[in-house]
Amino acid sequence: MELTQPKGTRDFLPEKQIFKQEITEKIKKIFELYGYSPIETPVFEKMEVLASKYAGGEEITKEIFSFTDQGKRELGLKYDLSVPLARVIAINPALRMPFKRYQIERVFRDGPVTTSRYREFYQCDIDVIGTNSMMADAEIVKIASEVFKKLKLDVEIRLNDRKLLNGLMEELGIEKEKVLSVLLAIDKLDKIPKKEVEKELKEKDIEEKTITKIFELIEIKGKNEEILGKLEKKVSSDEGKQGIKELKEILSYAKEYKINNLYITVNLVRGLAYYTGPIFEILLKKGKVKSSVGGGGRYDKMIGLIAGKKEFPATGISFGLERILDELNEKSEKRKKTVTQIFIIPINCTEKAISLTEKIRVLGINAEMDLMERSISKNLDFASKQGIPFVIVLGEKEIKAEEFSLKDMQSGKEIKVKFSELEKLKDFLK
Repeated sequence: MELTQPKGTRDFLPEKQIFKQEITEKIKKIFELYGYSPIETPVFEKMEVLASKYAGGEEITKEIFSFTDQGKRELGLKYDLSVPLARVIAINPALRMPFKRYQIERVFRDGPVTTSRYREFYQCDIDVIGTNSMMADAEIVKIASEVFKKLKLDVEIRLNDRKLLNGLMEELGIEKEKVLSVLLAIDKLDKIPKKEVEKELKEKDIEEKTITKIFELIEIKGKNEEILGKLEKKVSSDEGKQGIKELKEILSYAKEYKINNLYITVNLVRGLAYYTGPIFEILLKKGKVKSSVGGGGRYDKMIGLIAGKKEFPATGISFGLERILDELNEKSEKRKKTVTQIFIIPINCTEKAISLTEKIRVLGINAEMDLMERSISKNLDFASKQGIPFVIVLGEKEIKAEEFSLKDMQSGKEIKVKFSELEKLKDFLK
């Protein structure tokens, strides 16, 4: 038997896991700064929920890991955090609105495995439920901007609107039943050559002159206001005009938020079927990871349709933690291999060392002691290689003097600390 991880998954040993936790904490703090509270949902859902025609659509549901439990119920591992959220809102109608939540959890997709694309991965989601206001969408964009600023990653945030896209398709005479499949083909422009997209559109029986017009529209360039000005002349339907109105509102709020990395991108579609209005996608301006590191949008109908109840307007965005980590791993310097702050080396005084270690832990300091009964030199070497910042050697001499030396492993300096003044250890760890 060959022992390897399942395809598309990874192990996170301490060095990587500590780093992941640090990044996750930074993201959480920004979410909470804007008033988003945490929730958690089961790792699997009923298949009828995940595969609902109002959920992710055929493109994503074919990637569901599905199984049957002992009661013959059909279940599936969740492929994103939005569909479970929709189910939560549907069965908790008394929640106060707007409901602002964040979730950082594993999701699963049985899809192709490529660079920075895994089958088990973490999503970091924020959503606002219960308001139609574009202020909510602008706030989502602002949070996205702040997250990547905090992580010191230079990104561009692309913005479009599905209503505008639907309006453009209507102007071009695309039949309603073909609109989504045409948009999904357009959405591949960043991933495959233009000629292949053209070929796919021809296979959908779209006329060549219509394909030419599609590309003329989605390749409009310029500053945000210029692009919207040009598009405004191209759409006559109410839906298309509403899309332009929504984008203008978001740009207006973005100006107040001082967001300077937001770009109208007409060929941005976002593959999921449930989007109904503004959509966002985040890409690194430079770096190893070429695919998006975040994306989302407004999905005003999904919750109500799944619940069979009233409409719940909603908007949100999801950050791909693995892709962020892959990029940060490229940039990061030497990282911690352990959470231990102080390592105690006992010399023939195990009981006293246990007592001292426990007193240090009571202070909220991460401490461990040698469990291998190694020599001082081997223990110092171990602490050095693990990157533990401080070491205490404890023997009869220290116990009699009622003080010990705290050794700084980086500088080599030693500081005398009395047993009665252990609180001082906190000062050295700042």
